[in-house]
Amino acid sequence: MIKNGHHANEDQSGEAGCNKPGASACSPEKRKRVVRLWCDGCYDMVHYGHSNQLRQAKSMGDYLIVGVHTDAEISKHKGPPVFTQEERYKMVRAIKWVDEIVEGAPYVTTLETLDKYNCDSCVHGDDITLTVDGKDTYAEVKSAGRYRECKRTQGVSTTDLVGRMLLMTKAHHSNMENTDYQLHTDNFGKGATVHSPWTGVSQFLQTSQKIIQFASGKEPQPGDTIIYVAGAFDLFHIGHVDFLEMVYKQAERAYVIVGLHFDQEVNRYKGKNYPIMNIHERTLSVLACRYVSEVVIGAPYTVGKDLLDHFKVDLVCHGKTEVFPDKDGVDPYAEPRRRGIFRTIDSGNSLTTDDIVQRIIANRLQYEARNQKKEAKEMAVFEAMKRREHQQQQEAQQDEAVAH
Repeated sequence: MIKNGHHANEDQSGEAGCNKPGASACSPEKRKRVVRLWCDGCYDMVHYGHSNQLRQAKSMGDYLIVGVHTDAEISKHKGPPVFTQEERYKMVRAIKWVDEIVEGAPYVTTLETLDKYNCDSCVHGDDITLTVDGKDTYAEVKSAGRYRECKRTQGVSTTDLVGRMLLMTKAHHSNMENTDYQLHTDNFGKGATVHSPWTGVSQFLQTSQKIIQFASGKEPQPGDTIIYVAGAFDLFHIGHVDFLEMVYKQAERAYVIVGLHFDQEVNRYKGKNYPIMNIHERTLSVLACRYVSEVVIGAPYTVGKDLLDHFKVDLVCHGKTEVFPDKDGVDPYAEPRRRGIFRTIDSGNSLTTDDIVQRIIANRLQYEARNQKKEAKEMAVFEAMKRREHQQQQEAQQDEAVAH
């Protein structure tokens, strides 16, 4: 298994810390049982919010199993997913904190499921997930005390990303307070009177701590082959994963560095409303991929001598997509070609960010209806929770009055 973005092959199915060389000498006090955790979800349009949830979950234990729902289950409870189940399975497998995935996991999380996969607890974000009839999908594991919670990542949701794709404005990634953007997201994600606390748009604020949490922190080791790739990697998707996996397989010990172009550079060669995700969001999305060792934030468009020498690059790869010339009309890969270290990679997957946008636009009404229905269910539960909390406060005040 590739773990935390670089080479690791430790078996985590037994006792933690005692499966390394010399482990037989482990003292009983050092030996501890592996804590196995369960996460589940749709993982449709996987973004850095999903990755951050799985990162937090993994930090609560030793071995993380992720259950992914089928297309049929998602369609029944929420509406049609953007990506197929096979695409979603592969995306989740590529997240470096995931140790194992379960295909076709049930939509409602039960104690039977946790016991079947020998999991101690289930971990979910501090939002709520509801069935088609409005019931909390985690009610059973919560009542049994086998539920743990992590923080939802502010500034991103699948609803928000779909809204960005439908808006088609160059300003969306730099000005989320834009009146047109807010009006659109109100209509798309919330409706006129619905304001769910679990869905919505807020500005994503990048911090150095967040980058550190996502980064592997591993330097290239002697014997590693340093491979450099560059691009937008916008709306990080299965086409990117297949490409990076193929790049990783180009060497026995690959250390893959991804150069990410700044937003303005991406917009220069992609046009339209690209990039859909800003440079900070794209950085986290790529860092979460298990095939990536390092990211260059704001990499130069032309892969020149200075960059190749600085990182001691052995191989430069590019996919089958078109290579746009630099501003001065120069081939950005002229230097690696001259050195004989340039290689074109055919991942066998031609999916592009543009293709995903077209999927969304083609099914716009379905996705709008799906998200408005989700919001309405969430609001009904939220209002019921507020009423119950108010009732409990009143009862506590009455008890206190009687006591006096």
